[in-house]
Amino acid sequence: MLHFLINSLLKGGLLILKHIEPLINLLPIGVIIFDQKYKIYFKNSKALNFLEEYTKKVEVKDSIEDLLKLVEKEDIQKISLNTTKDFMINSFVLERHEDNIVYGIIIYDCEKICSFISNVNFQEVKLILDSVQEAITIDDKNGNTVWVNKACEQLYEIKREDLIGKNIDTLEKIGVFSHSVAKEVFRKKQQISILHNNKKGKRVLTTGTPILDVDGNIKQVVSTSRDITELIVLKNELEDIQNELEELREKQQVIMNDFIIESQEMKDILLLAKRLSQVDSTVLITGESGVGKGEIAKYIHQSGPRSNHSLIKVNCGAIPESLLESELFGYEYGAFTGSKKQGKMGLFELAHKGTIFLDEIGELPLNLQVKILQVIQDKEIQKVGGITTIPVDVRIIAATNKDLQNMVHEKKFREDLFYRLNVVPIHIPCLHERPEDIFPLIRHFLRKYNKKFNLVKRIDSNAVAILLKYPWPGNVRELENIIERVVITTKQDIILPQNLPNYIISEGDNSSDIKVPTSTVNLKDTIEEVEKQIIHKAVIKYKTTREVAKALGVSQPTIVRKINKYKITEADLSDCDSSAG
Repeated sequence: MLHFLINSLLKGGLLILKHIEPLINLLPIGVIIFDQKYKIYFKNSKALNFLEEYTKKVEVKDSIEDLLKLVEKEDIQKISLNTTKDFMINSFVLERHEDNIVYGIIIYDCEKICSFISNVNFQEVKLILDSVQEAITIDDKNGNTVWVNKACEQLYEIKREDLIGKNIDTLEKIGVFSHSVAKEVFRKKQQISILHNNKKGKRVLTTGTPILDVDGNIKQVVSTSRDITELIVLKNELEDIQNELEELREKQQVIMNDFIIESQEMKDILLLAKRLSQVDSTVLITGESGVGKGEIAKYIHQSGPRSNHSLIKVNCGAIPESLLESELFGYEYGAFTGSKKQGKMGLFELAHKGTIFLDEIGELPLNLQVKILQVIQDKEIQKVGGITTIPVDVRIIAATNKDLQNMVHEKKFREDLFYRLNVVPIHIPCLHERPEDIFPLIRHFLRKYNKKFNLVKRIDSNAVAILLKYPWPGNVRELENIIERVVITTKQDIILPQNLPNYIISEGDNSSDIKVPTSTVNLKDTIEEVEKQIIHKAVIKYKTTREVAKALGVSQPTIVRKINKYKITEADLSDCDSSAG
């Protein structure tokens, strides 16, 4: 009886341990709860004494492997430590999770148990059981309730005398509980756990354990119950919070006008840009066309103290050279034929107290480079045709897709201006160097244009695989263009590989060795599966994490992190461990 009661109580899971610990410590039993990952949740002194004698090891953590051998068979075992000392070991699975199993072991010293039973005051045992917060019910072989504890009265809101002597069918009919676990135990002849309601509608988890006679027939059923209504509410709230966090995570990917980041490289760039937003240093942003240089400039401006003032964008390559000077610095009346009588403010004046973004700075003529240098140095401008200077308080952010240092060597760009601009450089990698960003961008642009055109297009996983393999020479701008195009031109709801432009299919569809799930995707599972396969094949081909990183166009720490994430193991990967440090 004692064994079945303790076993049944423990089957309530980890949450009940703190409630029954006083009872466990009063009894001559050892209890240890641990998992297959070598974590110990509970142990008492009697268990420690047994372990030290059984394993000859002082530290509990060193005994886990021995314990795992004990629980290989969920049963009661007899262990003799010497000729005079016998122990009964009851091992069982307490909780099963997707990636872990929690085990329980109850250790009975046979001699002490016999002594305890012969000397026990059962009135004291009843008092102890009444102190337990779990509801305990004992039913006889006919289904009649023979004993309940105080917690049972509270849980089912009925007096003890109105429960004892009543049959489980009667209690079920009058609504004390919606479903009897004892009936299931009698029917299936094994331990059963069920969820049911009490008469107030609270959710109750009940575990029934059969007690068998020598012939294997059930003579009693011991049931333990607890109210898990609050746990269910908390679980639902936790799920809501997790959903909200997922939504927030997706929203946080959108940084200032749809700037999506997922790769560590871009996260580092955004952190640097955030720091730079708080100071007035000149920033030079480099990178290929379409990588998002303008978005970074906007982010720096909008994150800093100048955000309440104007951000003036100037494309130095789009304005004719003959007009560029007057556009930048303005002009006075009479400066040239056709000039307005009142003159004109230049873009630097318009950006006063704010930021001016000089895009394609490499296209700036040498004569205007001198004037830009003077603005940086003197904080003032002079209009075309003017004789006085005008002070301006402007932050300058410049961007280019050209190699300005090489242009300096070729005498096409002023060295002094280069060093004035290049106080804090930011280089944005092209899209194929940060493949982690491609799928979030696909997902974002798909949502954007679905919303814009009031559509519900989805994209097939094989089409995603092709887009992931395409090198994207036009970077983010090209990717957005393609997604907008296929959203508009695809007749059916699902965008298939054949709906992509032919030049993307021919360059991107070289992934015949990559197995892609056949279902349509709208979240991250497919990208992770494809990414895992790509990295695994690269590991086999290139042997070292450095070579894999170089081949895939990402950093070595990124590759090491992904290998660990996907648990990729390849014997030929010679330096995975050594290079991770």
